[in-house]
Amino acid sequence: MADTGKREVCEDVDETCKPTAAKLPKCGAENQPDCDGGGECANVLSGFKVKSVLRDSARDKTIFIHGTVEDQEAVVILEKTPMRQDNLAEIFQKSRLKLQMKNDIYSTYQLQPPAHLNEIKTTVICPATQKHVKKYLSQEMFLSQSFSVQWVYNILEKKAEADRIVFEDPDPDTGFVLLPDFKWDQKQLYDLYLIAIVHQRNIKSLRDLTSDHLPLLRNISKKGKESIQKQYGMPACKLRVYLHYQPSYYHLHVHFTSLNYDAPGCGVERAHLLTDVIMNLEADPQYYQNRTINYTLRAGRC
Repeated sequence: MADTGKREVCEDVDETCKPTAAKLPKCGAENQPDCDGGGECANVLSGFKVKSVLRDSARDKTIFIHGTVEDQEAVVILEKTPMRQDNLAEIFQKSRLKLQMKNDIYSTYQLQPPAHLNEIKTTVICPATQKHVKKYLSQEMFLSQSFSVQWVYNILEKKAEADRIVFEDPDPDTGFVLLPDFKWDQKQLYDLYLIAIVHQRNIKSLRDLTSDHLPLLRNISKKGKESIQKQYGMPACKLRVYLHYQPSYYHLHVHFTSLNYDAPGCGVERAHLLTDVIMNLEADPQYYQNRTINYTLRAGRC
């Protein structure tokens, strides 16, 4: 579908819940304990009741489940974490093997690694709305919905996730914060994924950009790449740097991913390379104000 500049106003959504230590918690930011930093929390999922499997992917090793926690709607995302090279020796030495099939030189086993090497990354969205359910429902085409950006403001104001910020330029006009995306567990560089969130709050998406924003975009490109090189040793030539349109939330942000990682939404139907955006605005100051931008819609909404 083509977008000609109009934007749909979407409803607010509460943040992902975290469990409390004493009893099975209700969802919502006001009930979240301070259990960051790797410490264990009470099992908020012990009372999770499954309603349906929204989507699963054998390729990505993820499953999206709709259910309830304490009578509140919830979506749970389970994702197998990637194997790390520095764990291979322990996997080979301490795992249990069960032979499934043997034929000539080929053997297939079921391997059970040690528990600490068999983690499942779990994301809990609770309370969840129908927009969340539809977002993860398996359909022919996908378009992320637009949700509340209060969690973005919490990051910018250091009310949340301050310890996860890799780099910050505090300039109110050209500044931004750079932090790992939750899709990346930071245990290997293969699927490196960081997000640069701008300090300016009046730029919602690619559609709002003009040549006046070129200093901001150039600053994000330059300092973002330099910070990732310094922090993770990954050179700029191995990064894919882009913006989404339509975005999943309407506060300008830029994605930095490893070229090796086939990140969700990195295809041409949604991702716009930052270098292309800069060159387009250099050639035409109102480029994204005037042009038609094609994007995908969910099946049944075309």
